Amino acid sequence: MKFCGPKCSLCCTILSVWAIIQLGFMALFFAIRSPAFIEDLSIPEEAEHDPRTYLEAMDKSYYQIATNCGIAAGLYGVTLVVSGWQWYLNSKS
Repeated sequence: MKFCGPKCSLCCTILSVWAIIQLGFMALFFAIRSPAFIEDLSIPEEAEHDPRTYLEAMDKSYYQIATNCGIAAGLYGVTLVVSGWQWYLNSKS
């Protein structure tokens, strides 16, 4: 059952591979709490006055973003399987 053309399925396959690589690395770097991503953290203003609360909010934000990147990479894995399947079906006929 084809529902994507050959060019669309190839493009989606390539984009999915790239997204899995990028989001996988981002999830890894957020999981190890890389300081390069500190500007991307979501820290409430009230946590900025107490150092302990600030560090807890940082840890929570790092964990949440790492989880979100992992979920997004998994969803791109599903997209990779579907678009790769479509690419295979289009190249077969």
